[in-house]
Amino acid sequence: MDQTLRQSLKESQVHGNARFPFASYRFHFAPGAHVVDSHWHKEAEIFYVLQGEVLFQIDTEYVPVKAGEALFIDGGDIHTGHARGDQGCSFCAMVFDPAMLASSQYDVVQEQIILPFQERKATLPRLIRPETDASLMAHITEMVHLTAAKPAGYEAALKGHIYLMLYEAKAAGRMANRSRSGAGDTTQTERLKKVIAYIQGNYHRPIRLSELAGLIPMSEGQFCRFFKSMTGQTPIDYINSYRVRQAAELLRQPEHKISDIALDVGFGHISYFVRVFRKIMLCTPSEYRKQLI
Repeated sequence: MDQTLRQSLKESQVHGNARFPFASYRFHFAPGAHVVDSHWHKEAEIFYVLQGEVLFQIDTEYVPVKAGEALFIDGGDIHTGHARGDQGCSFCAMVFDPAMLASSQYDVVQEQIILPFQERKATLPRLIRPETDASLMAHITEMVHLTAAKPAGYEAALKGHIYLMLYEAKAAGRMANRSRSGAGDTTQTERLKKVIAYIQGNYHRPIRLSELAGLIPMSEGQFCRFFKSMTGQTPIDYINSYRVRQAAELLRQPEHKISDIALDVGFGHISYFVRVFRKIMLCTPSEYRKQLI
């Protein structure tokens, strides 16, 4: 995949800052909601479910994560998630750049722990559960507490917990090898990334199914089945969800009229925009803007 295409898939949000590239986010979603649109970022992510259950897809792997469990996502993995069950879900996502763990000089820790972790040759287990990884879960729950309370010096504690997780996973033989150098991206994942890049670059105008299917290429029927199997959404649902996320950002700017925003993100009719926005965000665009104010 060329660099231009890969960059267009990359999440643009900055997590933390240059001095401490670590950020945490908490969310709550209604039953059946689409929790995470398909995307990737260079940072690693620890996804801890506080309530309910989330079905995650990482590249072509499906992983259900229940309350009290955590998911580890390596940097570069394309991932998406959906709320399962009838109670919705709430979760804490902690995103960090593995480079923050690097030693100032090339020492034994850098050689045996950090470098293999950065190269995904010795990384944390994908699904982390109390029954199989009690010590790792203890670190994660403490990190969740620290990101909420933010006591003085909490940054050092967060960094320390990650180091200890790597040590304990290695000592327990729980390290996983997910290096891309051996297997490479699957053809399916490459196809999906190509389609998502196209959607994200053209969402502001009408997009026909035939355009997307032609990128792979497949028939429209084959493409719809392929896309649904890879993302859990139909192509139209994904496009609408992406447009709504873009609209939500524009709604933060009060100088933009809602009708103009609808057109700017690719909705041809304001009534359809409002209906889709309410379905995804559980409120109308005007109500969302009022909540921001």
